[in-house]
Amino acid sequence: MRFLLFVLLFLSFAYSLGLVLANNTEVGVNLLFSQAPTMNLGLLLILCLMLGIVIGILLALLIFRVLQNKWEISRLQKANANLQEQLTQANTVIDRQASAPTVDEAVYGASATNVHNTDATSLTEGSTLSKRRRD
Repeated sequence: MRFLLFVLLFLSFAYSLGLVLANNTEVGVNLLFSQAPTMNLGLLLILCLMLGIVIGILLALLIFRVLQNKWEISRLQKANANLQEQLTQANTVIDRQASAPTVDEAVYGASATNVHNTDATSLTEGSTLSKRRRD
């Protein structure tokens, strides 16, 4: 890879040198609002080529960043929709479980809200009934 990069660098240098030597006439450059000093046409071509490459790379990076952000936004929107669907499904399961009869209601009927504890030794008047956990 390093050798290939060296060869490409050498070829671009040779091309630039050939461009400068082939176009050795002096030209004046009008920049619309100012006048640049006269310079070699080959050098002017190389400068314009370099400037175009730099601007092209910067624009490509900017456009790639914008596209990358759009791809990330669309991926996150899909993930958000998927999570929203999972939340909706979980809420329906919770609603079904909340409205389902408990074991006591299923066994003793709908009016079995107070269950007497058979292990209680003394109940006083006015005391509330409670369930005891089995060990």
